[in-house]
Amino acid sequence: MEFRLLGPIEVWHEGRRLALGGPKPRALLAALLLEPNRVVPADRLIDLLWDDRPPGSARALVQTYVHGLRRALAGAGDLIETRPPGYLARVPGEWIDRTRFDALVEAARQAGAEDAARAYGEAVALWRGNALGGIGDLLRAEAVALDTRRIDVIEERVAAELSLGRYGGTVGELTDLVEAHPLRERARAQLMTALYALGRQSEALAVYQDGRRLLADELGLDPGAELRELHDTILRGDPPPGEAEPRPVTSGVTPAQSPPGVTPAQLPPGVPDFTGRDGPAAELIGRLAAGAPHVSVICGKGGVGKSALAVHVAHAAQAHYPDGQLYADMRGCSDLPAGPEEVLPRFLRALGVPPASLPESFEERRDLYRSVLSRRRVLVVLDDARSERHVRPLLPAGRGCGVLVTSRRRLAGLDGAHLCDLDVLAEPAAVDLLAAIAGRARVAAEPKAALEIVRLCGGLPLAVRTAGGRLSTRRHWSLGTLVERLGDERWRLDELAAGDLEVRSSVAFSYGLLDEEAKTAFRRLGLMGLPDFPSWVAAPLLDLPLREAEDVVERLVDANLLDFVATDAVGQTRYRLHDLLRVFAKERALREDDADAARTAVERLIGAWVHLVAQAAAGRPPGEIALSVTYSSARPLDGRLDRRLADNPAGWLESETPALIAAVERATAMDLDVAACDLTIALSFSVFFVGTRLSEWSRSQEAALASARRAGNRVGEAMLLAARGHIYYEMDKFPEAHECFAQAHTLYEAAGDVRGRGVVLTGIGNARREQSLLRGAADALDEALAIFRGLGDAAATAHAARLAATVHLELGDFGRLPELLTEALRTYRAIGSVRGEALTLRTIGLAHRAAGDLTRAEALCERALALFQKIGDPFMGAYAVQALAKTRLRQGRGEPMLAPLREAMEVCRVHFDRWGQAFVRRTIGELHLAAGHLDQAAADLAEAAAQAEALDSPLLAARARRDLARTLDRLGRPAEARDIRERALAVFAAHGAREHAEEAGLPLPELPELPS
Repeated sequence: MEFRLLGPIEVWHEGRRLALGGPKPRALLAALLLEPNRVVPADRLIDLLWDDRPPGSARALVQTYVHGLRRALAGAGDLIETRPPGYLARVPGEWIDRTRFDALVEAARQAGAEDAARAYGEAVALWRGNALGGIGDLLRAEAVALDTRRIDVIEERVAAELSLGRYGGTVGELTDLVEAHPLRERARAQLMTALYALGRQSEALAVYQDGRRLLADELGLDPGAELRELHDTILRGDPPPGEAEPRPVTSGVTPAQSPPGVTPAQLPPGVPDFTGRDGPAAELIGRLAAGAPHVSVICGKGGVGKSALAVHVAHAAQAHYPDGQLYADMRGCSDLPAGPEEVLPRFLRALGVPPASLPESFEERRDLYRSVLSRRRVLVVLDDARSERHVRPLLPAGRGCGVLVTSRRRLAGLDGAHLCDLDVLAEPAAVDLLAAIAGRARVAAEPKAALEIVRLCGGLPLAVRTAGGRLSTRRHWSLGTLVERLGDERWRLDELAAGDLEVRSSVAFSYGLLDEEAKTAFRRLGLMGLPDFPSWVAAPLLDLPLREAEDVVERLVDANLLDFVATDAVGQTRYRLHDLLRVFAKERALREDDADAARTAVERLIGAWVHLVAQAAAGRPPGEIALSVTYSSARPLDGRLDRRLADNPAGWLESETPALIAAVERATAMDLDVAACDLTIALSFSVFFVGTRLSEWSRSQEAALASARRAGNRVGEAMLLAARGHIYYEMDKFPEAHECFAQAHTLYEAAGDVRGRGVVLTGIGNARREQSLLRGAADALDEALAIFRGLGDAAATAHAARLAATVHLELGDFGRLPELLTEALRTYRAIGSVRGEALTLRTIGLAHRAAGDLTRAEALCERALALFQKIGDPFMGAYAVQALAKTRLRQGRGEPMLAPLREAMEVCRVHFDRWGQAFVRRTIGELHLAAGHLDQAAADLAEAAAQAEALDSPLLAARARRDLARTLDRLGRPAEARDIRERALAVFAAHGAREHAEEAGLPLPELPELPS
């Protein structure tokens, strides 16, 4: 696919031009392609498409244009991603003509004159007309910048040609260039040089005189020093000057980005009007360019421009860090700082570590991070750090890496760090910044007023920017008008948004204009401290109907007290409070709101989330045992919300999880232990709560547990321990799961909660089964089964009966199977649980296989697989594939099952099921053994054994080792085979597994008639 920006905007795919729609969709695509692989905020896209007059539906229109572009570009995959706070075009650099142009220019800058002339020529040849053609007046500034860039490069190419003495071929081109751009003095000087070198002295002098008159008439200026000196040279008859090497292009366009997936490029865009920091920037760039491990801390008060300087320096130093740039907003000034435990996984994934390969512990992730960076040259930017401890684990050990940290504190405890104390802007730089924002002509027309504005702003960049922004949106104001408004000290900070304490006065001005409902919403949103949120959260916070609450949120958006973030997976518009506004709002809430009223509002919101999470969890497969049948804090809010998430509960939960984590922590801080417990438990038992989110909840679970203990809520404590055990079980941490379940059982027993005991006994049985502690598992499951039978809980009874049957099957205790499997199958069918029926049929098939009845085993496994496919359950379908493959393997026709097994392995990997991966890998190894692929079989079986050992699942490991011993025997390595076999047999004997009897040549009991 080819994206063309250097001329009319076009996209070509497989030899045909794609239809992109009208000017606005093409302009939106161009805006994304100008910053490939970086997020372009939705607000910036709106500004580009509608200038200062966007319609009320602008955000919806942007979403529509994105949708249309995705359809047009569908042939190359999903190239446009929704990434808060906007969109990102994930396009390889070589697909974009502008990026190829940049790469050629960069190559030319590093080359000698001959190669430079050729590379510059190739770059210019990419152009097909004016940049970004076909979009009318949209993206004017960007188009002008690109066209200026092209002229710069033409001049550089000509400079290379002139340095080689090639004068004749440049005159015509330079004549056209000077005619088209008569104020460009370098092109005029080059034309004079070429003419003079060719003996056309009078023409060269005429070109000078034309330029002198034009500069005087248009700008009131004299020619620059270069033109004047060249003019004098010609008058004296001295030899024509030559340019030994072309000067580098310095128009500020960044070099081509590395292709995605090769190196991380996480830096946010730099501030376009960055100014006034030449000294600190040069020092920091020099230190980063010097190499060796280096840490610089940019410190100063809020609003002084620490982040802007860090990003500017990082972009300027990119060339010295060819292996990439990592960036993290550490949110040190927020209620929810991004700790190293949150940032490390993101950095590791950006560095190429697959999510499934991330270590479990924080210490292992930190060590892996440092190992990955030990031989790379990567720049790490940690923005808004709270303390030394906040960033120390993220400092690389590699000697080629550099680090930039910003913080309001000096962080003197970072050994060897260079401190850069950032002060306010000097007056000339502050005036320049004001001019860049408010308009240079306006500032030039009132220079005294401009100087007085920056003085009244105290040179603080945030305040100057705000003053400039106010002027840019009030074209009818003179600068003097703003000076008058700022002159009254009582209102000065209300006119401006400054940093630290100054910001309070500015926010107070906007806050004071709100109606009471909006004020209350602002305060309570600040109190919650949510990273981002949908508008409906205001409804329970205010106890208002959904529509009225959404209107309140829109009023806050209009007052610039809320920012739009993105549209999430279920179509909800998400908002956020700026960190400083959130601090202000929380202070107001603590000062103005009645404590009981605030607690009640937070409780209502969490109750709504509990209801929604429970609705999402309703997708949990029937037959699983829910820890809690009802949640006392659950509070249905609006049926529209239920319907909104129904089509994509997993996507909704993915978008909502950061807010849910914050909500649990806020509830625990306010001692709302019941609400915190309910939300944590509901989420923990959601079928979608798996994978990468598991470890992120440890902090909030700890907080909820501490809250329950403070309140003496023993049942809540038991439920949280049971939920944690469930999470550990999902993470394949079976000893930890068993410990949590056991603690919960003690609490449930003391509280007399019979059902709770049944649930955690089932968990204990599951955990012991995976640890191969079969007798203990059977005892726990038999006890749980008796409890559920007594309670008349059909689903739980079926679940416990089937699990108990799997354990008795492992033990070779076939006599219990008819009772247990008949009860499970009959009950599942009675309650309409297709998944439960399929699980039971698979277990019955396994029993027939163990007894040697392969025909019935195959038929039952096929039926189970068909049912899993019917209900769309690929995860359990993977286990059915394994069972079917094992059966056909024993029938001597297993080889065609290799591809399905590999698909099953991928399903387990996607679901973060490490036990399943080891389980399926062992079967793949058995297939290779049967096919005579002995080396591959040995590798797979050894890997399966190692994976099972790491999971503390000795029976699975022993079974893989038994197969490995058979493989080694056939490879002619009998001594190794004997040792490995003896280890496996010892495990079978120790755990009472049926393989002990099989290997000893003892007959298994006859299998009774089973249901089907």
